[in-house]
Amino acid sequence: MNSVKDNINAVGKRTAELQQIRYAVLPWQKQAITEVTSHAAKVAASTQAAIVYLNENKGRYFVPEYRNHLTTIADSSDDMKQTVDKYLDYEKSQQKIRRLQDELELGG
Repeated sequence: MNSVKDNINAVGKRTAELQQIRYAVLPWQKQAITEVTSHAAKVAASTQAAIVYLNENKGRYFVPEYRNHLTTIADSSDDMKQTVDKYLDYEKSQQKIRRLQDELELGG
Protein backbone atom coordinates (compact mmCIF):
# COMPACT_ATOMS: atom_id res chain seq x y z
CA MET A 1 0.00 0.00 0.00
CA ASN A 2 2.91 2.35 0.63
CA SER A 3 4.06 1.81 -2.96
CA VAL A 4 0.59 2.83 -4.16
CA LYS A 5 0.78 5.86 -1.88
CA ASP A 6 4.16 6.85 -3.35
CA ASN A 7 2.82 6.49 -6.87
CA ILE A 8 -0.31 8.51 -6.21
CA ASN A 9 1.80 11.19 -4.55
CA ALA A 10 3.86 11.39 -7.75
CA VAL A 11 0.63 11.68 -9.76
CA GLY A 12 -0.54 14.37 -7.36
CA LYS A 13 2.64 16.32 -7.94
CA ARG A 14 2.15 16.11 -11.72
CA THR A 15 -1.51 17.11 -11.56
CA ALA A 16 -0.54 20.11 -9.39
CA GLU A 17 1.94 21.13 -12.09
CA LEU A 18 -0.80 20.75 -14.71
CA GLN A 19 -3.16 22.89 -12.64
CA GLN A 20 -0.56 25.67 -12.69
CA ILE A 21 -0.55 25.79 -16.51
CA ARG A 22 -4.33 25.45 -17.03
CA TYR A 23 -4.63 29.08 -18.09
CA ALA A 24 -2.23 28.57 -21.01
CA VAL A 25 -3.61 25.40 -22.61
CA LEU A 26 -6.31 24.59 -25.13
CA PRO A 27 -9.88 23.92 -23.95
CA TRP A 28 -9.61 20.18 -24.54
CA GLN A 29 -6.39 20.12 -22.51
CA LYS A 30 -8.15 21.92 -19.64
CA GLN A 31 -10.84 19.26 -19.79
CA ALA A 32 -8.19 16.53 -19.72
CA ILE A 33 -6.53 18.10 -16.68
CA THR A 34 -9.88 18.32 -14.88
CA GLU A 35 -10.78 14.70 -15.60
CA VAL A 36 -7.38 13.27 -14.70
CA THR A 37 -7.28 15.34 -11.52
CA SER A 38 -10.70 14.03 -10.53
CA HIS A 39 -9.63 10.40 -11.01
CA ALA A 40 -6.38 11.02 -9.15
CA ALA A 41 -8.27 12.53 -6.22
CA LYS A 42 -10.45 9.42 -5.99
CA VAL A 43 -7.39 7.17 -6.02
CA ALA A 44 -5.69 9.30 -3.38
CA ALA A 45 -8.73 9.34 -1.09
CA SER A 46 -9.22 5.58 -1.36
CA THR A 47 -5.51 4.92 -0.84
CA GLN A 48 -5.50 7.06 2.29
CA ALA A 49 -8.64 5.32 3.57
CA ALA A 50 -7.10 1.89 2.91
CA ILE A 51 -3.90 2.86 4.75
CA VAL A 52 -5.88 4.14 7.73
CA TYR A 53 -7.92 0.93 7.71
CA LEU A 54 -4.76 -1.22 7.65
CA ASN A 55 -3.17 0.75 10.48
CA GLU A 56 -6.27 0.28 12.62
CA ASN A 57 -7.05 -3.33 11.63
CA LYS A 58 -3.83 -5.34 11.35
CA GLY A 59 -4.33 -8.61 9.50
CA ARG A 60 -7.96 -8.03 8.49
CA TYR A 61 -7.50 -7.96 4.73
CA PHE A 62 -10.57 -9.82 3.53
CA VAL A 63 -13.35 -7.69 4.97
CA PRO A 64 -15.65 -5.80 2.59
CA GLU A 65 -14.57 -2.34 3.80
CA TYR A 66 -10.92 -2.90 2.87
CA ARG A 67 -11.77 -4.71 -0.35
CA ASN A 68 -14.03 -1.81 -1.35
CA HIS A 69 -11.10 0.58 -0.93
CA LEU A 70 -8.94 -1.65 -3.13
CA THR A 71 -11.68 -1.93 -5.75
CA THR A 72 -12.08 1.85 -5.83
CA ILE A 73 -8.31 2.30 -6.16
CA ALA A 74 -8.17 -0.16 -9.04
CA ASP A 75 -11.25 1.21 -10.81
CA SER A 76 -10.25 4.87 -10.46
CA SER A 77 -6.69 4.08 -11.56
CA ASP A 78 -8.03 2.30 -14.62
CA ASP A 79 -10.40 5.21 -15.35
CA MET A 80 -7.47 7.64 -15.06
CA LYS A 81 -5.34 5.57 -17.44
CA GLN A 82 -8.16 5.28 -19.97
CA THR A 83 -8.78 9.03 -19.80
CA VAL A 84 -5.11 9.82 -20.38
CA ASP A 85 -4.97 7.31 -23.25
CA LYS A 86 -8.02 8.85 -24.93
CA TYR A 87 -6.62 12.37 -24.72
CA LEU A 88 -3.25 11.20 -26.02
CA ASP A 89 -5.04 9.50 -28.92
CA TYR A 90 -6.96 12.71 -29.55
CA GLU A 91 -3.74 14.74 -29.65
CA LYS A 92 -2.12 12.22 -31.97
CA SER A 93 -5.14 12.43 -34.28
CA GLN A 94 -5.02 16.23 -34.25
CA GLN A 95 -1.33 16.13 -35.20
CA LYS A 96 -2.11 13.74 -38.04
CA ILE A 97 -4.88 16.03 -39.31
CA ARG A 98 -2.55 19.06 -39.21
CA ARG A 99 0.16 17.13 -41.05
CA LEU A 100 -2.27 15.99 -43.75
CA GLN A 101 -3.64 19.52 -44.13
CA ASP A 102 -0.10 20.79 -44.65
CA GLU A 103 0.73 18.02 -47.10
CA LEU A 104 -2.45 18.66 -49.06
CA GLU A 105 -2.01 22.42 -48.72
CA LEU A 106 -5.51 22.79 -47.31
CA GLY A 107 -4.49 25.54 -44.96
CA GLY A 108 -7.05 24.55 -42.24
